[in-house]
Amino acid sequence: MLAACRSLLVVAAMCLWLAPALADTEKHPGMNAVVEEVAAGDADRASQVRALLESATYQPAIIEAISRPAEGVKPWYAYRPIFMTEARISEGAAYFEQNRELLTRVQASSGVPAEYVVAIVGVETFYGRIMGKWKVLDALTTLGLYYPPRAPFFRGELIQFLNLPATRGVELDLANVQGSYAGAMGLGQFMPTSFVKWALDGNGDGKIDLWTSPEDALSSVANYLRDHGWVSGEPVTVPMVPGPGARRLRDTGLDPIFPLSQLVEWGYQPPDGAAIAPEQACNLLTLEVAEGDFSQFAIFGNFRVITRYNRSPMYAMAVHELAQAIRARTGGIAP
Repeated sequence: MLAACRSLLVVAAMCLWLAPALADTEKHPGMNAVVEEVAAGDADRASQVRALLESATYQPAIIEAISRPAEGVKPWYAYRPIFMTEARISEGAAYFEQNRELLTRVQASSGVPAEYVVAIVGVETFYGRIMGKWKVLDALTTLGLYYPPRAPFFRGELIQFLNLPATRGVELDLANVQGSYAGAMGLGQFMPTSFVKWALDGNGDGKIDLWTSPEDALSSVANYLRDHGWVSGEPVTVPMVPGPGARRLRDTGLDPIFPLSQLVEWGYQPPDGAAIAPEQACNLLTLEVAEGDFSQFAIFGNFRVITRYNRSPMYAMAVHELAQAIRARTGGIAP
């Protein structure tokens, strides 16, 4: 009898020890910690968040895609043709004209030229044609909980995404909303943190809709660029022609740290007629324009602003060239 009682006590103790472990089982690694952070002790909220995360699916293809972005594996001469196509230019011009009245207001309120706002949308989603095929919940769960190289960033984006319904005027079906493999959403491909910080209710209807409302989406893109330091009237980039004996520079990054006159002193000349002050801060960017053939560009503060949207200088150059092509077709909007 004593041995039987001892056995029952051992079994009971094991059950007590296993109960928390079973309660803490999680479909995704680190999921419970995310639930706790989002719910902050609210049992009902915790149940909702847990159900959402348990509905998410780990997507190995997303890990593969983010490990090989076009900006990281293609040279400029191969990257440029992805975006500088007749279709993207002509449809950009048509989109510009369709929204000219709205873009006039957006440019006036933000100081960001309308063609750059349209070019961002053109590069990101082909003017809304390609807004992503992945469930954002799957994408952010996969990258935030299964991708160590950038897990802190994407875990933060996952938490912001789970909290989006608490953001002003946001109505989203979090379980099903679609976006890019990185979790970017809408016409301008905003990450959840960008949604919270820079998305605007451009049409004043009390909601923020970055998918179907050009007023909201275009105003939000312009707001992002303005808040990241866009300076109205300043240049973005100009080609520089190296003269004989031009100084070869190491990669000095994207920040404008030299006056234009310094590049000239080092043997680089801007194009004839470029009305840029010698003291204008810039840097020198080298791109491979054909296999084994390199060209140099002076890049200014507004170029750096575009790279806040996407860190790749090739992305920023694609936006710039598409913007200039759209302006050539439409005449742009006078400041």
